[in-house]
Amino acid sequence: MKKAILYLNQFFGQIGGEDKADFAPVIKEGLVGPATELDKKLNNAQVTHTIICGDNFMGSNQDEAVETILGFLEDKEFDIFFAGPAFQAGRYGNACGVICKAVKEKFGVPVISSMHIENPGVEMFKKDVYIFKGGHSAAKMRKDIKTIAKFGDKLLNNENLLPAEDEGYFPRGIRHQVWLDSNTPASDRVVDMLIKKLNGETFETELPIPKADRVPIASPIKDLSKATIALVNTGGIVPVDNPDRIQSASATRWGRYDISSMERLKSGEFKTIHAGFDPAAADADPNVILPLDALRVYEKEGKIGKVHEYFYSTVGTGTTQAEAARMGKEMSEYLKEANVDGVILVST
Repeated sequence: MKKAILYLNQFFGQIGGEDKADFAPVIKEGLVGPATELDKKLNNAQVTHTIICGDNFMGSNQDEAVETILGFLEDKEFDIFFAGPAFQAGRYGNACGVICKAVKEKFGVPVISSMHIENPGVEMFKKDVYIFKGGHSAAKMRKDIKTIAKFGDKLLNNENLLPAEDEGYFPRGIRHQVWLDSNTPASDRVVDMLIKKLNGETFETELPIPKADRVPIASPIKDLSKATIALVNTGGIVPVDNPDRIQSASATRWGRYDISSMERLKSGEFKTIHAGFDPAAADADPNVILPLDALRVYEKEGKIGKVHEYFYSTVGTGTTQAEAARMGKEMSEYLKEANVDGVILVST
């Protein structure tokens, strides 16, 4: 019987909720939480161990977490590695992708996960990991686990794999030459598609092209000396207590903070919660990410009319395009209401 190992976050690993998101990695022999269901659905393998790690710990201490988990696996025999399902939980999806990629590179075994299409982990790791199209929430747990178990069995049996769309995982950008059962040459297939397109009929392209989301360039500000300028950042600058609980990666929250009486951001009052870079410089001087000090100088010199009374903050790393667009629209309502003329979007 082949052997499998499953990675879970602190919630599904039955450690706790958000209050335990900083939980350091552990490995437990046997079945914990969803591992029980996965073990039932696998026909050609048994789950021997469950690895558990807090989402925040993985996001904020990624190198340490990965090194620790790979260390756990050094003396373990396993043929396949699963992670999740992660549903739409961004930090969890990121963690599943990170550890699956690391395990694949280190041990050369198949790695499988499941995520909702809006999970940022999909775009980040679909080229490295088999990521199946999962449900929005844990209500789809049984279905998603059945799906990844079935595919895991196929891999372990060395069965012929169907295209990504047929198997149910997100396309990885890998192309194989195959012979179609119809033996219809490409020249005939492309003419058939063209005729269908000209007739307004539906057809399926053999080479899908991703659609780019293009944002029109705004008109220039006519007179900066009279303009109200706002600061928006994706570098995670927040008050030290992070009152809006903005996530350190795969953010779904943002904050708005009053700077009307400040000449600069002070260390000890503001910090970064961004998990994608070393925070030392930003914590020592938050103005290196959010340059309030420089804008105040411009304000005094008359180069700009004034600095908007608030700055706006979130985290960019791992954040989906859909979440970023939503947060941007929500911020813009406040900016328009305050008659802001221009925004400086700063990051890292």
